[in-house]
Amino acid sequence: MEILAYGVQTDERPLLDAAFAGRHPLRMLDVFLTRDTAPLADGFPVVSSSVNDELDGVVLARLAAGGTKLVTQRSTGFNNIDLAAARDLGLTVARVSHYSPHAVAEHAWALALAVNRRLLRAASRTREFDFRLDGLLGRDVHGMTVGVIGTGKIGECFARIAHGFGTELLGWDVAPNPACRELGLQYVEKDELLERSDLVSLHVPLLPDTRHLIDAAALARMKDDAILVNSSRGGLVDSAALVETLRSGRLAGVGLDVYEEETGVFFTDRSVHGVADDVLARLMTFPHVLVTSHQAYFTRTAVGQIIAATVRNVEDFAAGRTGENTLVPAAGAAG
Repeated sequence: MEILAYGVQTDERPLLDAAFAGRHPLRMLDVFLTRDTAPLADGFPVVSSSVNDELDGVVLARLAAGGTKLVTQRSTGFNNIDLAAARDLGLTVARVSHYSPHAVAEHAWALALAVNRRLLRAASRTREFDFRLDGLLGRDVHGMTVGVIGTGKIGECFARIAHGFGTELLGWDVAPNPACRELGLQYVEKDELLERSDLVSLHVPLLPDTRHLIDAAALARMKDDAILVNSSRGGLVDSAALVETLRSGRLAGVGLDVYEEETGVFFTDRSVHGVADDVLARLMTFPHVLVTSHQAYFTRTAVGQIIAATVRNVEDFAAGRTGENTLVPAAGAAG
């Protein structure tokens, strides 16, 4: 069963090659799946997509017309896929239901620590042999109040690290996690969490109800010297409101691994032509804002698990089975 993988990163290639060797023919592309690139999948029964590919109704219809039967996405999130359209077209859709939560939680803490201790500015200075400490004053994490919005597997890992630092833990979620309570985390209303926390980290999925969860009103509730970290989905934060908050001199630091309009920008080289997104460009001018390119998941452990799950998705489809990763099953597939 031939597979075409879109949006493959350089470091993914040898791992994908090794995983599919002797199983199914695999072709890898570094371009993303869009309306323009969808025809490249003609004749491929399986398409493997990345989180920043476009899989709207038009793209899915083009894939189906070209003979694609299975779309298996190499991510947990699937808000970029029109599942209703896929179902109507008879396409099977699968994802990766889980992978190492430590990868994302550790990166979230890397962002938090970097902006707190002004590491980006410090590293830039010392490369030019400027060893002054002006403007580099940070805070002890020990003793901070840390707010965890979303206490699932990743949020729990983030909370465990926070507990190790010796912080007071607050949490907000629709379903409290007993393991987090055992760490001493106190569940409170979102507004109270925002008002009391010195550091707020987001670990919820992007749903209609969570879009712009952190909007102008939420940002106004945060402490002037609070730190905000988002390693989940860009749409959780109203980026324009965040820019206005920073322009007013509020927030001690912001760490973003995701951005609400990242599709077509993240995972690409824009060093020559820059970006046309004025909000993103403005965010990156603030010295206490650190933006990384959706790399929180990008560890050898997590990527290996994502690829292994992708192989299982293809094998399940070939055998007519469904599994925990199946979002839209094939007609007549066994459970």
